Amino acid sequence: MTPAEVEKLLQASSQVGRHGARDRTLILLAYRHALRVSELVTMRWEQIDFKTGLVQVTRLKNGLPSTHPIRGAELRALRVLRKDYPDSPYLFVTERKGPMTPATARKIIMRAGELAKFPFPIHPHMLRHSAGYKFANDGQDTRAIQQYLGHRNITHTVRYTELSPDRFKSFWKD
Repeated sequence: MTPAEVEKLLQASSQVGRHGARDRTLILLAYRHALRVSELVTMRWEQIDFKTGLVQVTRLKNGLPSTHPIRGAELRALRVLRKDYPDSPYLFVTERKGPMTPATARKIIMRAGELAKFPFPIHPHMLRHSAGYKFANDGQDTRAIQQYLGHRNITHTVRYTELSPDRFKSFWKD
C-alpha cells in the first residue's frame, strides 16, 4: 500500500467499531514500526517510554530487537489508549480486558480495509511491507531498513529495494 492508502485505512479504522481510537492506534503502530501481527498484539506498556519518545520493539521469528522513535501522532494516540485502558499491561486489549489475539487484529484491519473500500483484501503484514517499501522509496539506506525491520539477513530486506521507476528520475540531469 502507498502512504496515501495507509492514511485512508487509518481514517476508516476509526469507524470499525466502538474502539475506534484503539483500532486506529493499532494500525498506526503496525505501519510505523513495521510490526508483525504477533509483535503488535504482544506489545506491553513497559516497552513505551513517553519521556524519551522511544519504543522497544521486540521481534519474533529470530528477528533483531531495536529501539524506534515515536513521534507526535503516535504519542498522542498512545496517551489516549493508556487513558482508555489504564489497568492492562498490554497496549491492545479486548472488551474483556485480556490481550488482543492476532485473529482479532487481523479482523480489525480487514474491516478497516473494507470500510476504506479497497478493491483488495487488507491483512496486517501488508502494513509491514508498506513501511519497508516506503523507506526504500524515500531513499533510506538498506542496512538501516534491515535494522528497523529486524531482519538478521539482508536478503530479506533487499526485496524492498525493488522500487518504483519514479525513483530513478533524478539519476540523470540532461
